[in-house]
Amino acid sequence: MAQKLKWGILGCAQIATGAVIPAIQESERGMVAAVASRGLDKSSAVAAQFGIDKAYGSYEELLADPEIDAVYIPLPNHLHREWVIRAAEAGKHVLCEKPIALSSSEALEMTEACRQAGVHLAEAYMYRHHPRIAQLQEIIARGDIGELRSIRGTFTYNDAEDRSNIRFKSAWGGGSLYDVGCYPLSAARLLYGAEPEAVTVQAIFSPEHDGVDMMASGLVEFPGGVSLIFDCGMWAYNRQLLEVLGTEGRIEVPMPFNARFEDAGFTVYKGDEAIAVAGTGANPYVCQADHFAAAVSGEPPHILPEDPVLNMKLIETCLDSARRRERIVLA
Repeated sequence: MAQKLKWGILGCAQIATGAVIPAIQESERGMVAAVASRGLDKSSAVAAQFGIDKAYGSYEELLADPEIDAVYIPLPNHLHREWVIRAAEAGKHVLCEKPIALSSSEALEMTEACRQAGVHLAEAYMYRHHPRIAQLQEIIARGDIGELRSIRGTFTYNDAEDRSNIRFKSAWGGGSLYDVGCYPLSAARLLYGAEPEAVTVQAIFSPEHDGVDMMASGLVEFPGGVSLIFDCGMWAYNRQLLEVLGTEGRIEVPMPFNARFEDAGFTVYKGDEAIAVAGTGANPYVCQADHFAAAVSGEPPHILPEDPVLNMKLIETCLDSARRRERIVLA
């Protein structure tokens, strides 16, 4: 087996300690070699918890470590641009949490910095790495449900009482579109295999939550008259669903964005028949780590380098539509 990719973790956020660090340690092609925080006490505690050899009291120290091949960045959204670029300049491959940036112009700057440095950059949409996604793409490509007509996606939860939540800080890239709306938006682009032409979005911008969009719903128009109908929110009942509608059938996918093993199944409806598909179970965070390492070693990337820029363009246009309360055509 090839030498494992040595990861450094740039921050001790819950997504890092609760999902990504354990997944890298479980992966076949990666290992966590260091963790950094803005204080040594916190990084040392995380290092001790997970048996990580090195702990640093600053992000700069970790980036200066010549033994680190790649970094994972779970920092708040407004810090992604700075630390992706600094990691690239230090010669580190970068896995950055979604959304990768606050705008498509930032995302373009980040991808260009990584291209110039010759390092791999990926946005951490872990659900795309779950084998169920490939199964859905195969069913669609075979024409099992006929020609695609519409996609419906939902992702909502209610955490509105936690006023200290960083997702409620406007300047930090808060809001439901950035946090959970990005999932159905990216899924529709992936399953259609095309980029959208126009969007119309309505949102609840809450003064109680620093003016961020706490709930959004909209229509995303794709070429050929097909569309995504979506809603997302941080101030609504918990739910997730992805429905793909074709001329001859439809696919209903429960828990499309957080599935692992026991919840990997989905249902294909054709005529009067409901076909339960067990789905291939997996930890998508582990798959993400192995796919990233494969791309670093020269294999074709699971997600193309330009994808984060295109997805950010869609997210920011949805926000613009909601603020202006009008349909916007994407350039």
